[in-house]
Amino acid sequence: MANNEKTVRVRLVKGLRGVQNRHRLSVKALGLGKLNDVRELKDSPQVRGLINTVYYLVRVEE
Repeated sequence: MANNEKTVRVRLVKGLRGVQNRHRLSVKALGLGKLNDVRELKDSPQVRGLINTVYYLVRVEE
């Protein structure tokens, strides 16, 4: 990624068992699959919206 683009590191810290299907899809859209997976994503309104949907499952490092 270019140096001038802001990025966000997202880590899946809670398992998906018992979670709504819509929230499972949001986690998958973030590119997370297993517990403790980490992805570095471009900071955009779309990514922030997905993070806000599953805020209780992920940890964000800016």
